[in-house]
Amino acid sequence: MVWELDWLEGRMRIAPNKQAIIDAEQEKDWTFAKLHDLCVATANWLYEQGVRKGDRVALLSPNDISYFQLLIACGKIGAIFVPINWRLSFPEIEYILQDCTPKLVGYHSSFSENIRNEIFSDYQIFQVDKENNIIDGKPFFVDNLDEKDPLAIIYTGGTTGKPKGVVLSHQSIIWNAMNTIISWNLTNDDTTITYMPLFHTGGINALSLPILIAGGTVVIARDFKPEKAIYYLNKYQCTTVLLVPTMYQMLIETDEFKRNPFQSMKVFLSGGAPCPLDIYEAFKRKGILFKEGYGLTEAGPNNFFIDPVDALRKPGSVGKPMMFNLIKLMKKNGEETAVDEVGEVLIKGKHSFEYYWKNEEATKETMKDGWIHTGDLAKKDEEGYYYIVGRKKDMIITGGENVYPLEVEHWLCAHPQIEEVAVIGIPDKKWGEKVVAFIVAKNHQPLTDEELKSYCSHKLGKYKIPKVFHFIEQLPTTPVGKIDKKLLKEMSMKIVSE
Repeated sequence: MVWELDWLEGRMRIAPNKQAIIDAEQEKDWTFAKLHDLCVATANWLYEQGVRKGDRVALLSPNDISYFQLLIACGKIGAIFVPINWRLSFPEIEYILQDCTPKLVGYHSSFSENIRNEIFSDYQIFQVDKENNIIDGKPFFVDNLDEKDPLAIIYTGGTTGKPKGVVLSHQSIIWNAMNTIISWNLTNDDTTITYMPLFHTGGINALSLPILIAGGTVVIARDFKPEKAIYYLNKYQCTTVLLVPTMYQMLIETDEFKRNPFQSMKVFLSGGAPCPLDIYEAFKRKGILFKEGYGLTEAGPNNFFIDPVDALRKPGSVGKPMMFNLIKLMKKNGEETAVDEVGEVLIKGKHSFEYYWKNEEATKETMKDGWIHTGDLAKKDEEGYYYIVGRKKDMIITGGENVYPLEVEHWLCAHPQIEEVAVIGIPDKKWGEKVVAFIVAKNHQPLTDEELKSYCSHKLGKYKIPKVFHFIEQLPTTPVGKIDKKLLKEMSMKIVSE
């Protein structure tokens, strides 16, 4: 094995008794030495079961120590860790299993009923929260491991088709962590709580692994309840946390948020989806630092850094590229954009994914000359700060004009009676597409289309103003907390057809 790939052994040597991981709900904890011993024993057990270099080991589990246990153990023997999104339907999980063909499937006892489904009948399964799947002994190292060898396959959400298996190498994961540590100034004094699902790159790679590699502490949590989250943030003296905007919306509405000083917190970080400006304002009123990030499974996911002070004067900006990755914005004609001009985000760096598992065509479409073509759209201001404006596929072309949903969403979210907004485009005979807004009103306050159109006209060009407003109780979300715009389009089309 390439010695520098085993970061845990190095961290264990430096600080064996430092607390590495805490399970908040189980009230268990692991020092770096204890975590290392667990991963060595798990690697020995996997090898005893016949797992070899390149074999896949899948996991179906809520947020749990087993994610780190299996990821690191797989790394030691050259196997490939495949976390499964347990929120998917059985047919969707079956597709992933058939695609990655795991040698073993681990499951947490809380999923004992799920694992009885026939889709798992062809696989060797084992329970991860039992102590009979570890074998104590000396560390086992595969001697022909390269940093470009796969370490994990993380499947994308698949909202536009079948999920794609994003292959992350040892290099991808370590360089994302090192780039994050250096660019974000993480240290062994940092502590985070991970509510983001660990089957998702935001859960495992955004903060958890970088903080562990830096020698800090990761607190594992499961079901997000805002009051409980605030309790844990204080109990464990967390310094930073990553949540999605829907979680922040729940957080800022609690009385606990309003009266809590969050004395240990350096900064709150939002990711996974563009963050409404009213969340920025809620933190600004309290004098608490808050900023937004941007990433994707194929790239890191971390790509930008912004000083929280700059985030106050540039709300909505994700900042500037981190130290060890490159970003450029590209127009359709292949030229780079000028200041304040919108283009597709292209990313390059050693934190990039290697390829899509068994999908050469998709790999060629996404990775060109070493650059990841993200499908996301952004602009850059005169100071070099980047702003994500939306997805290429979400951009609405109405009457020949481009409408970026995020711009409309931000303005509507600033309305005092609106809690959440999602803007989509649906086919229209006259305009090609028409702009449609889904609105969640605060406290179910009545709003009219006319009132909202008048409000929009103060800020937005006429072609950007939604032609239709749908008022709903709650915006649907995907398993990783993003607003499910595909479902909203289906809902809107159904309404039109009726």
